[in-house]
Amino acid sequence: MGEIRVGTSGWVYPPWRGVFYPQGLARKRELDHLSRQVTSVEVNGSFYSLQRPSSYLRWAGQTPDDFVFAVKGGRFITHLKRLRDSGDTLANFFASGVLALGPKLGPILWQLPPTLRFEPDLLVEFFGNLPRTTTAAAALATRHDERVDPAWTTTDADRPLRHALEVRHPSFTDPRFPDLLREHGIALVVADSAGRFPHLEDVTADFVYVRLHGADELYVSGYTDEGLDEWAAKVRAWAARGDVFVYFDNDVKVMAPRDAMALIRKVE
Repeated sequence: MGEIRVGTSGWVYPPWRGVFYPQGLARKRELDHLSRQVTSVEVNGSFYSLQRPSSYLRWAGQTPDDFVFAVKGGRFITHLKRLRDSGDTLANFFASGVLALGPKLGPILWQLPPTLRFEPDLLVEFFGNLPRTTTAAAALATRHDERVDPAWTTTDADRPLRHALEVRHPSFTDPRFPDLLREHGIALVVADSAGRFPHLEDVTADFVYVRLHGADELYVSGYTDEGLDEWAAKVRAWAARGDVFVYFDNDVKVMAPRDAMALIRKVE
């Protein structure tokens, strides 16, 4: 039986204050509060800009010993460079402090833009540049450029490094796509996006990565009890084969922490 981790995509949301976060809770204690209610969280800020090692160290220190972070890969790599020249851009990403999470580092999420089509050769090149262990990631990080200062280029232990890919262009329904992911050991993200983007549930790696963006309206709508029952059944079935990571991204109306806690109760 695999391990099941459930949490939210990010934790810095002003509408959560006074609703999910207790009134008067210091902002620096918000992650600490969330981490006692869920079992994992996605680092979202890493998508928008390179973070600093001090931030990753602080986040690791604010959470329980058995907590796990997923880290979202930078949009500079996925959306601006569109996966090209990734050998160089990945060095900066991993030098920014990701490895400072130590044993709390979980999978790396790569979210592709809706305009990026299925291009097998491009994906093969990108997958080949992804480090598969923390030792390999540390070695890659030493190639960073001047945009990363200070840099973190070491790891406390050699651990496997997992990667998941979220796609949004309809061309990824190509039957060759899941086979390509299996060949390279990359997990296909199961994304529930209110019908806006392709919904694929192929298991392509030794773990499953799920992102729940909203049942009826993207980022807004919550999940009914019956809907969460359906997802809980899927999660338990996937966990029979390996680890499962589930993140709620319906944060606008403070649905994400509510739904994450409810799903945790159901899968337990």
